[in-house]
Amino acid sequence: MALDDQLLNRVTWKIPNALALVGSRAGDVRNAMTTSWITQLSMEPVLVGVGVDNDAVTHRLISESGAFTVNLWDAEDTRVFVKFSKPAEDDGTTLNGRRVREAVTGAPVFEEAVAWMDCEVRHRLALGSHTLFVGEVVDAGIRDDEARPAAMSDTRMKYGGVKRH
Repeated sequence: MALDDQLLNRVTWKIPNALALVGSRAGDVRNAMTTSWITQLSMEPVLVGVGVDNDAVTHRLISESGAFTVNLWDAEDTRVFVKFSKPAEDDGTTLNGRRVREAVTGAPVFEEAVAWMDCEVRHRLALGSHTLFVGEVVDAGIRDDEARPAAMSDTRMKYGGVKRH
């Protein structure tokens, strides 16, 4: 018996997911994208995985540079995620009007992030429509230890399930 697409969407949308901005850079091209597919995968070394759509600009930039950042955002400021559902506008000091600085790897870190991780890719796994990039955390920081990081459940956004055509 085939699974119903609507049921799969409803079930997978119930998976509790963090919501963050993944920063990337290759050469002079920088980008950031909203993502909800983030997880820690190992303690020694500390490895973090992000699932990135194979057609995304961020996928190309991470593939070329071998690095990415994960920028956790305050749950009280989730509007930022809508702006980063498309490739970002880069004016040299901001991405979509949000100030960034260069991490150790060269990928952008957002000044407003409540916490961030700078990661060097150690593994990549092709998984159909997405690639799992596994990065070792080489630098990290916390700007606001009291803020609760955003989760998908803080928004009306939905991502996952079956691909919508």
